[in-house]
Amino acid sequence: MNALLPTLLDWLQQIGYPVLWVTVFVAAVGLPLPTVLLLLAAGAFASAGDFNLTLLLLLALSASVGGDNVSYWIGRLWGTKALNWLERPRRHPLISPQVVARSRREFEEHGGWAVFLSRFLISALGGVINLLAGADPYPYRRFLILDAVGEALGVGIPLALGYLSGASWEALGSLLGALSGLILALLLVIALSVYLFTTLRRAQAERARTRETQEAPVMVTPQIQPRKHPSGNLPL
Repeated sequence: MNALLPTLLDWLQQIGYPVLWVTVFVAAVGLPLPTVLLLLAAGAFASAGDFNLTLLLLLALSASVGGDNVSYWIGRLWGTKALNWLERPRRHPLISPQVVARSRREFEEHGGWAVFLSRFLISALGGVINLLAGADPYPYRRFLILDAVGEALGVGIPLALGYLSGASWEALGSLLGALSGLILALLLVIALSVYLFTTLRRAQAERARTRETQEAPVMVTPQIQPRKHPSGNLPL
């Protein structure tokens, strides 16, 4: 994607604000584009007097929130049907309906953090999180609030850093790219560790319940023999 950066920078300098808005919007929908580097460069150009920093911020914020909403509603329209289909019991499911149901419950509980953090800390997952939020479906009003607050940081931080760094924005962009990759790898390791730990605990609990069931004493109800009538014919 960095190969596109020189072209985007050239268009930004020639055409101006519309290039920034379209690029940020398309990236928010889900197409991987170097928006952080473009925002850094736009901030640096603003420090040189080529752009207005406040206008850049408003345009980038509206584009990012608009693109996030598009991908959210794509997930709401088509992703919800897919998840509902996966939850149906089948003989040989590729994904267990219980796994899908549990994932939906966990996203309902913790999805807000995923939406918020993916706006600026792990932006590479932003498009996927939008689709999942729409497919779950995560409450739209809550999504919109978290999205707007997170995107304010997501576009404001690189613009401000580019404005402050000036001509050194490229070196800063390389540093931010390496830091973002490190954070993403760390989060994946943590998520995998939590998943393995939870799976292990669940398997141990299941084995313990099975062992208790097998070792439980079987209660035998004694059978009462009917007494006979003194005549020897009819039972009492």
